[in-house]
Amino acid sequence: MIRRTERPVALNRDATVTARVYEAAEPRVDATLILAHGAGAGQDSGFMTAFATALAELGVDVVTFNFLYTEQRRRVPDRRPALEACYAAVIQAVQSERDGAVFIGGKSMGGRIATHIAADGRAGSARGIVLLGYPLHPPGRHEDRRDAHLPAVRCPMLFVQGSRDAFGTPAELQPVLAALHKPASLHIVEGGDHSFKVTSNVKRQAEVFLDVQRAISTWIRGVTAEHS
Repeated sequence: MIRRTERPVALNRDATVTARVYEAAEPRVDATLILAHGAGAGQDSGFMTAFATALAELGVDVVTFNFLYTEQRRRVPDRRPALEACYAAVIQAVQSERDGAVFIGGKSMGGRIATHIAADGRAGSARGIVLLGYPLHPPGRHEDRRDAHLPAVRCPMLFVQGSRDAFGTPAELQPVLAALHKPASLHIVEGGDHSFKVTSNVKRQAEVFLDVQRAISTWIRGVTAEHS
């Protein structure tokens, strides 16, 4: 059973958000992954809780949190500066309290915000970024790209992308990643959509998720070992 605790993170004198810590099982890697939720659901969503629990079972401490709009039960995400400020506050809190390497990332919007923070130098000593369904563009608007800042990211990145992701396919991502200054890894979920769903078969879907979770754990272990 994974031990899970909660704590508030202050954004300013008037606002706090809830962070949740999933303590890693043994054998553990000396690393913590901060995983931010996507635009449509908070850290209590089935996807977020399942991935955080599974990664903790695979030896990685995981911290999730709610962006302020989610904490306040608002449906529409805040503008990017507010999302970035919230994420940066969580990073600062985690890095001040936990030993070992710190990785950042998230699902869809949460991962994109992590890359913006890393690109402008507010990610502190973050060792790498895990991106679960990177939203390269809105569905059907391929020209509205969200990759101009990525070359400014100076830490390793792992992109996990479904082969039929409407927000950007692996084929669309590959030339973007090839142009980065720092090598990036791409894990393709064959047949997967934006949330890596491939089938209505529950057992088969669980196997797909586990393959993704093992890939993330292996990548984090590899990056951590390179800097030890």
